Amino acid sequence: MKKLPYYLLIGILVPSLLSTASTITNKERVPLKLHIDSIVVDSHNDTMMKIVDENTWLPVVDIRENTDFHIDIPKLRAGNVKVAYFAAYSSAFYGRPSTSTSRTLALINALYYTEKNNSDVFQIVKSYKDIEEAVRSKKIAAVPTIEGAYSITKENRVDLVKQYYDLGVRAIGYTWNYSNDLAEGLYSSYGDKEGTLSPKGLSVLGKDMIYQLNDLGIIIDVSHLSKDSFNDVLNETRSPIIASHSGAISIFNHSRNLDDKQLQRIKENNGVVGVVYHDEFVNGKDITYVSHLVDHIDYITKLIGVNHVGLGSDFDGAHLPNDLENSSKVYKITEEMVRRGYESGDIQKILGQNHLRVLKDNENNKIEMEEIQNLIIKPDFNMGDSLQKEVLILTAQVEGETKGLRFRGIVNGIEKEVVLQGDKLILSFDEKLTEKFYAISFEASDNNGKVTRETRIINILNN
Repeated sequence: MKKLPYYLLIGILVPSLLSTASTITNKERVPLKLHIDSIVVDSHNDTMMKIVDENTWLPVVDIRENTDFHIDIPKLRAGNVKVAYFAAYSSAFYGRPSTSTSRTLALINALYYTEKNNSDVFQIVKSYKDIEEAVRSKKIAAVPTIEGAYSITKENRVDLVKQYYDLGVRAIGYTWNYSNDLAEGLYSSYGDKEGTLSPKGLSVLGKDMIYQLNDLGIIIDVSHLSKDSFNDVLNETRSPIIASHSGAISIFNHSRNLDDKQLQRIKENNGVVGVVYHDEFVNGKDITYVSHLVDHIDYITKLIGVNHVGLGSDFDGAHLPNDLENSSKVYKITEEMVRRGYESGDIQKILGQNHLRVLKDNENNKIEMEEIQNLIIKPDFNMGDSLQKEVLILTAQVEGETKGLRFRGIVNGIEKEVVLQGDKLILSFDEKLTEKFYAISFEASDNNGKVTRETRIINILNN
């Protein structure tokens, strides 16, 4: 797709804020300037589901130009959303963990496709420093996240979570509404035809994963969890959490919203609630407006403080308020907060600073892993490459001293033997590749615990 010059993008990407500048009053300029000057962070959207073909799961839509989605690059720029958490959604409906892994990887791959096509204005970020650099470069900072860890099992948990980390995932929600091997979801059942009820709270596997996520610096997202699972997470985690897209049940009584005790626990944890825009959670379908959304912000702010409130739209997975049609209209939330008398500094915390603080706190709490010096692994395939299903061998080049190192391959969280021949690592498959997407890692480790690894997503054609 032909790319627009950057100067032309600037002219068309902020029409909501600039085209009527001559008619805006001084009173109206205050919230607009405040919004433009802020780093707006949105902690949840489902846009990647919109850009993949539902048969192949390959990305087919470039969001560089205007679409009918809630999010595309012009709309994000018009709404001044500078940091967006792009979710890879999976649920119990995909049946097998292997298929959930494939679906999760398909959506992460779609995000890499989006970055590749729009690298001048869109960047996948893996750290707080990356976000600072992206914002400074006037790029949209895209944070990969996972909604529904139905891919995680006892057998693959350790290495698959590491692969997700390699790919940039910085927040994971254990469940959608249905339960899985990690946790009891909101519905307290597994989502099978029989409606099998699940045990209360987190499993042993789910608790173990908390410690791993803390060690890696990955944020735990508690939206969609049951109350018992929510409490188990808050009991175990040493890092701040987020509820990426939730509201206050005291404002609107919906099971997806949080009660006062839950909100208080998030305050104690120093976490953040990303207030959701979905009208069925905010005030009711077809009767919801921005003012109702800000009612939730008001309530949570008054109950637990301004440091624990953010934005979590659920764009492209939600039915939006009548006067907030898409991401280009996010400035209306700022307008409403200004109208209600919020201080500028507090508005900027809600718009994004609180979410950035949680991301930075998780990063600061992680256990740093040292890399092997002067060792480079270069897979002989690129991110998102499509391969024939008959492929039996994948290779990677190794540059540097290899004496005394242990090498291994990892395929969707399962360790595979690799052979070092000269400067080439060879990974041979002894089984058919039946899923659409796989995460492939080549890893080297030494006796001191240092590790160097490279991870790529591949697509297997005709699956």
